[in-house]
Amino acid sequence: MADRSEYDAFVEDAWSRLLRTAYLLTRDWALAEDLVQTALLKVWLAWPRVRQEREAYTRKIVFNVYVSWWRRRWRQVELPSGEPPDRTETADRMGEADERETIWRALGRLPARQRAVVVLRFFEDMTEAQAAETLGCSVGTVKSQTSKALAKLRVDESLLVRRG
Repeated sequence: MADRSEYDAFVEDAWSRLLRTAYLLTRDWALAEDLVQTALLKVWLAWPRVRQEREAYTRKIVFNVYVSWWRRRWRQVELPSGEPPDRTETADRMGEADERETIWRALGRLPARQRAVVVLRFFEDMTEAQAAETLGCSVGTVKSQTSKALAKLRVDESLLVRRG
């Protein structure tokens, strides 16, 4: 029973940070919650073996599950929905909402691996080594994926500036 109380305390402490990371990856709160819950289930199954760096271990699972979902989604047929959801924004926050939407769209155009690296490096403020550890790849891969992602984001930004 001690393991269960430790696990419950861990989930309570880490939930909001893990959810924020998952949201930055998925750009959907419901999917982000599903992603975190799936990761936490996997952590619970391995809980007796996980002694140190539990949050880092869980974060790595979040990214691995996200990548596997992304790969699976490419093999499925996507069906369009009827109508987009209604959006209610106040006039004084429209500029902020537009900027946030631009960032989400830009992140959404990145391949899954590049998006994961950008989220870890710039939203989670991890070092290259920490990001490599989380993603289970080399520091060189993190560097190259970051470089490619930033180049793609710069191209997207220059296209937006020319259109505007």
